[in-house]
Amino acid sequence: MGNFYKDNDDIRFHFDFHNMAELAALMERETWNGDADYLPESPEDAVDNYRRVLEIIGEVAADVIEPGAEKVDLEGNTLNPDGTVTLHPQVRENLRRLSQAEMMGFTLPRKYGGINCPILVYTMATEIVSRGDCSFMNMFGLQGIADTIYAFASDEIRDEYLPKFASGEVTGAMVLTEPDAGSDLQAVRLRADQTADGGWVLNGVKRFITNGCAEVLLVLARSEHDIPDGRGLSLFICERSPQVKVRCLEKKFGIHGSPTCELVFDNTPARLIGERQRGLITYVMALMNGARLGIAAQSLGVAEAAYRLARTYANSREQFGAPIERLSPVAEMIVDMKAAIEASRSLTYETARVCDIENNTNRILEYAADKLSDEEKKSFKATARTLKKLNAMLTPMSKFYGSEMANEVTYKTIQVLGGSGYMKDYAAERFARDARITNIYEGTSQLQVVAAVRGVTSGVFKTYAEELETRYAAEDAELAALKEKLLTAKNEILDAVVFVKTQSGAYLELVARQLVESAVFVLCGHYLIGQAVTCDRKKKIARLYIEKFRPNVTARCERVKNGNAQEIEDYDLIAGPVPAAA
Repeated sequence: MGNFYKDNDDIRFHFDFHNMAELAALMERETWNGDADYLPESPEDAVDNYRRVLEIIGEVAADVIEPGAEKVDLEGNTLNPDGTVTLHPQVRENLRRLSQAEMMGFTLPRKYGGINCPILVYTMATEIVSRGDCSFMNMFGLQGIADTIYAFASDEIRDEYLPKFASGEVTGAMVLTEPDAGSDLQAVRLRADQTADGGWVLNGVKRFITNGCAEVLLVLARSEHDIPDGRGLSLFICERSPQVKVRCLEKKFGIHGSPTCELVFDNTPARLIGERQRGLITYVMALMNGARLGIAAQSLGVAEAAYRLARTYANSREQFGAPIERLSPVAEMIVDMKAAIEASRSLTYETARVCDIENNTNRILEYAADKLSDEEKKSFKATARTLKKLNAMLTPMSKFYGSEMANEVTYKTIQVLGGSGYMKDYAAERFARDARITNIYEGTSQLQVVAAVRGVTSGVFKTYAEELETRYAAEDAELAALKEKLLTAKNEILDAVVFVKTQSGAYLELVARQLVESAVFVLCGHYLIGQAVTCDRKKKIARLYIEKFRPNVTARCERVKNGNAQEIEDYDLIAGPVPAAA
């Protein structure tokens, strides 16, 4: 029997490296777990449970999900004449096994039947599942739907739906995108009309809906028809019924096991989540942040699977009398892939940890405020504000860097395998097809850098980098030298930021990627140095990563400070006329 948790030394390293007991102490407060059937005896007991949960996920991913991934990719799901969808038998089996193992209420409080794991542990689990089958993550990862219901719905809706999510009785979908409202969700037009009895009905079309055939749908709709922007949108919950049909299943490049649906709503009964007009501004933004962290974890999973294939092939394939991994160009690809995965994992897991602290800080303010002194309330509120700003930078960074990394790693895997990588005899081409969506959905890479650059230019990056400089003290001479390189890189970024602030907003968006990539490098470098303090192998990874990619920061910052905006100013001339239709 395989196990995708036990065989991954780096995930297990992170499990021990991060202070899981601290997170457990926050997660297991009786205030929000209520009269649950089971509560851990101590934070250490909870951490032991987290480890066992990951072992179970690792076993299911290795022995059930991964062996069926190729067949799911080839056969896909089935659209029925009545507008329903039949999931592939292997997808149904994956869901059954995870439900049987009680793994479908991952982050829900215990009083609803959940297992109340930190987001950090859920992120690790999502990576493990994604390594088994990148497309199936879109079923497992949509547990964020239940989190949104828990965070914003009424007690009546919580009590009705959350136990069903936790038991695996239902799955969910986030129903946001429309044919004319892709990334611009403010343009959503699906109508929500209130009925005479105070209920709601939905009418319109949604497109590109992941798992749109789910039993429970969270739908973004326009409840205020005279308000054309995001302030007119509210969030609704409805169930699969004859009044919401799947008009088509999209034919896609990859992730074939994940049903991507076009939905038609025809007077579909729905219920309001939270308050009117907060659907996009508050609720969907929270939902999207969780989804973006999930995509970062999905990217790690498919990259890990691809790397292992490349490493195994390079070790066994002989050319010129030796394994090809002994050829310098191949060796360089292999170690660059490994360093990129571990850097991305460090960023993603740190983001998840910070999300855990922010979420639990807000929970304390919501559920236990009466037990806090005025001074404590003030301190918690200040912490919550700081963490919100930090996560607004780290979350898009994680999604951007992770998804770009996954595309590069899967592409290099094909290159390592050569002609064999281009053939369907190996999974390399499937990994590349599956990875390609990660820097498109839940916000393209271009949108992620525009979101993240605000933190880089507003002082959030500077403050956080300085905190990491203190947190990860490097007494070792080699690590201290590497740290100095990061300090220099940080100062180059800050100099570039000073220049950018003298330019237009359009110029900032033009060079946002240069700034964000540079900032990601500095943060990941600090994470790796912190890990190297306790692990000699990590010292080698830190040295490779920092010394190899440090010059890129100088080049990027010079690009930012040259003020060249040709891409905007000379766009029509350089791009030329729009090609005539064939």
